[in-house]
Amino acid sequence: MTASIHVEGLDKSFGPRAALCGIDFTIEAGEMVTLIGPSGSGKSTLLRHLIGLSRADHQSCSQVEVLGRTVQRYGRLLAAGRNQRRRSGYIFQQFNLVGRLSVLSNVLIGCLGAMPRWRSLTGRFNQKERDLALRALERVGIVGLAHQRANTLSGGQMQRVAIARTLVQDAEVIFADEPIASLDPRSAREVMEILQRINHEDGRTIVVTLHQVDVARRYCRRAIALKQGRLYYDGPIEGLTDARLQALYENAGLDELNSHNSRLEPAAPLHALG
Repeated sequence: MTASIHVEGLDKSFGPRAALCGIDFTIEAGEMVTLIGPSGSGKSTLLRHLIGLSRADHQSCSQVEVLGRTVQRYGRLLAAGRNQRRRSGYIFQQFNLVGRLSVLSNVLIGCLGAMPRWRSLTGRFNQKERDLALRALERVGIVGLAHQRANTLSGGQMQRVAIARTLVQDAEVIFADEPIASLDPRSAREVMEILQRINHEDGRTIVVTLHQVDVARRYCRRAIALKQGRLYYDGPIEGLTDARLQALYENAGLDELNSHNSRLEPAAPLHALG
């Protein structure tokens, strides 16, 4: 298999506090991997380094590669062209939609990286791009909301729009930072099933940070667990035994230790989402 992501010796500090310490791992193309760990363990910080939104410590002998391109080396971010940038998509916890625009317009934003610069500056989308956006909305089950304003949607619907945007972008790697953290149990299940289906059907690599261990166990085959900024576990999801989880969350509060009881609604067949 071909590596989608390679991380070597990643260190990150905020003042005297070490957020990431010597992180090393490789993710192969087509994997769906969860990043888990207690609050403050470094999950979101790590994800931001993978997408190039943060840089490692200058004195660090670190390197981050995504899809064969070096994102950063030795604490220095390396510039990427438009075609390289659009190969990686990012799904935020708070959706990052333009509320006053329609659902369709928000999804079409994913086309900007592939458009001629003069059209991207004026936002002139052709029929082929509009059809692509409508097909993406159909895949996530909300094509009927295409002309509705984004700020009228529920949280689960907004997250589906964000996923559709990465499909239109044609991202080969999708990074999702706590995509179900603010969703109700039914919406959380639907969002995770959509991501799982995209992984299965398209072979896109997906890296998703989660608090809920039972969700990770249900939808991901591999887990990378962080504890106090260090790599605690990297392997098959079934290797995260109750004993390992107890040790992972040993200094966390009781609520967080029990966060794997997320009360997701029972899983439905993937085809049920249309």
